Amino acid sequence: MTFRTLGAAVLGAVLALGAPAVAQAAPAGPPHRPPGPATPDPSLTAHPLTAAAGPVDNPLKGWARFYSPGADQNAGYPHSLTWGYFGLSEIMTSASNCGAYNWSIVDSMLAETAGYGNQAAIRVYLTYPGGTGTHPANAIPPCFNGNVATRADTYWNVTHPDYDSPFLINALKNFIAAFGARYDGDPRLGFVHLGLVGLWGEWHTWPYDTDTADGRPNYMPADANAAQLVAAYDAAFNRTKLEIRYPGLAGGAADSRDIGYHDDSFCFREGSPLRGVTLPASLGGASYAQLEHNLATGTENKWIGDSIGGELRPEIQSTAFQSWPDGSGAVDNLKACIELLHPTWMINEQSGGYPASDPNVAAGVRLMGYNLSADNAYFKDTASGTATVGVRIGNTGVAPFYYPWTVTLGLKNSGGAVVRTWDTPWDLRTVQPLTIRDFPDWNTGAGYRDFGYRQYFQQNVDLSGIAAGGYQWVLRVKNPLEAVSGNARKFRFANAAQQADGWLGLGAVTVGTGGGTGPASYEAEAPANTRTGGATVTACAACSGGAKVGWLGNGATLTFTGVTGGGSRTVTFHYLTAEPRTATVNGQAVTFPATGGWDTVGTTSTTLTLPSGTTTITVANPSGWAPDLDRVTVG
Repeated sequence: MTFRTLGAAVLGAVLALGAPAVAQAAPAGPPHRPPGPATPDPSLTAHPLTAAAGPVDNPLKGWARFYSPGADQNAGYPHSLTWGYFGLSEIMTSASNCGAYNWSIVDSMLAETAGYGNQAAIRVYLTYPGGTGTHPANAIPPCFNGNVATRADTYWNVTHPDYDSPFLINALKNFIAAFGARYDGDPRLGFVHLGLVGLWGEWHTWPYDTDTADGRPNYMPADANAAQLVAAYDAAFNRTKLEIRYPGLAGGAADSRDIGYHDDSFCFREGSPLRGVTLPASLGGASYAQLEHNLATGTENKWIGDSIGGELRPEIQSTAFQSWPDGSGAVDNLKACIELLHPTWMINEQSGGYPASDPNVAAGVRLMGYNLSADNAYFKDTASGTATVGVRIGNTGVAPFYYPWTVTLGLKNSGGAVVRTWDTPWDLRTVQPLTIRDFPDWNTGAGYRDFGYRQYFQQNVDLSGIAAGGYQWVLRVKNPLEAVSGNARKFRFANAAQQADGWLGLGAVTVGTGGGTGPASYEAEAPANTRTGGATVTACAACSGGAKVGWLGNGATLTFTGVTGGGSRTVTFHYLTAEPRTATVNGQAVTFPATGGWDTVGTTSTTLTLPSGTTTITVANPSGWAPDLDRVTVG
C-alpha cells in the first residue's frame, strides 16, 4: 500500500506552479433553486419519522482507503470506497498492438473490492514519480515505442510521452472508448478520474509547464489535443461519474460537460503566511486554490450535477480533525472547505487510524455528500385493493446522491418478513441539499441560503393477494452492487427507524379483507426466516428482492415464517437451478425442474394443508441438494 509521500514544500510547489493559471474571477453566483416539491395527497395521514445520525459508511461517500491486494479493505474507520491507481502500461501490455487491452489487473481489484461490499474509485496514469511500490513510475505502453517521442523529466526522474503526438492522441482515445465500453455503469465502480495526462494523472507536469522562463519546456498537451481526450471520456462514460483535477483545463473543455472535479490537496494550508489551497482568496486561500479556479471559471456550482472528490492532503490526514471545524496551522477550516467545495468523497489513507467513535470525524463525513432523512410518511392507516404511499425526504449533506438507484416500497408482516415489494420511479438525485453556504465573492453576505426542498414522492401500489392483517410499510434504496456481492453496503437513511437490512420503517398499516384473492408473497432472504446448516443469502439480479437463498439441502434448511395459513393452499416456489432437483416441503416431496441456470428464475407449485393463523413452510433435502429459492407465494 503506497501513496504520495512528497514533502509539504515540494507538493506546495507543485500546486502553486503546476496548476493552470487562474484568470480574473468571474463567479457564477448563487444558483437558482431547483423546482419546488410536490404536495402530499391531503387524504393521506402524515406519520412523523424521527431523524437520527446518518451512517458514516453509506455507499459512495466519505473516505476512500488505498487498494492493496489481499489486505482487509474494511479495516480502520468505517468506509465504503476503495481507491486504486493503475499504470496504462499494465493494461496496454502488447508491444505491437495498441488496440489490445489486458483488463485483468482492473478486474481483480474490482472483484476483490466488491467482495468487501465496497465500490471502487480509480485512475489510470502514464507517469507516477517513484511508482507506487506495486505499479510502475513510467507507465508508457510498449506499443508507443518508436511511434511516440518521449521527454525526460529530470526533476521527478520520470519519462513523459509527447502528449501532442497524433499517434498518442488516437491511441488514448481508443483506450478511453474501450475503458468506457467495459466499465461504464459497472456497479462495482463509483468514480473514475480522467487521469492519463501529467504527473500522477493529475493533468500537470510542473516544472515542465507553461512557465518556460525557468528554461524548461512545456510538456502539457495543447488545449485542443487535451480537449479531445476530455470529449472521449464524456462520450465513453454516460453512467459512471467522471472527475478531472482542475476547472479550466484543456481550455475549459470539461467545464460544460458531465464531469466533476477532484481536489487532490484538500483543505491544506501552506507558505508564509499560510494560505489555503482549497478555500478561495476571499477566505484566506492562495491565488491558485481549487475554489479560486472554480470562481474564475464560473464552475463553483458544478457539484449540483457532477460529483466532487479528491484527497485530504496526506500531511494533515492524521491531525485534520483535532481542531474541527475551524482548523489550525496547516489544517484549514474543514467545515468551510466541505461546505464550499461540496465534496462527496476523499482519499484518506490515514483514516485507518481514526477511532470509530471520533465525533469530529463523524460530523465531517456526515456533512460530505448526501445525508438523506425522511421526516414524514403519508398513508392511510387501513388499506385494501389499491393503496397510496408517500414519503418526504430531505438532504442535510452538501451534495446530492448522484446515481439513479431504484427506490422500492415494501410490506413487512408481523414476523419481519417482506411479503411484497413495489419498485418506484422516484429519483433521489432530485433531493438537493436543504441549505448551502454563500461565497464572500457572491457579495450576498457570508451566511447560508435555502436551496433544496424536502422532496415529496408518492406511489400507488396494488395490494391484491395480501392477506388481511397488520403490516409495516417499509422503503429501501437498492445498491446495484447487491447483484454482485452479498456484502454490498446497504443504502441507509438518517432515521431512527432505519433497519440493518436496508429497509426504512415508515409505519404500521392494517390490510383489510378487500385486499383481493391473489397469492401472498414471502421472500426467501427475509431476516425473519430461519436458515440452518450452510444455507446462505446471496445477491441475485433476477430475483424479486435482489437476493436468494442458496446451498440448501444436504442438511441445510430454510423455514419461511409469518405465513398466513388456513386449509388447502397452493404454494408456488420461485426458484433457480441449472439441473433438476428435489426437496421436501413440510415433509412433502416436491420436484424442481431445471430453470436454465443459476441466474434464471422458474416456478413450480404444490398443494399444502396449512393450519389457520400464522404458520411456517420449511424446505429441506437431507440426502441431496435443493434448488436456490427466490420466494414463495401462497394462494
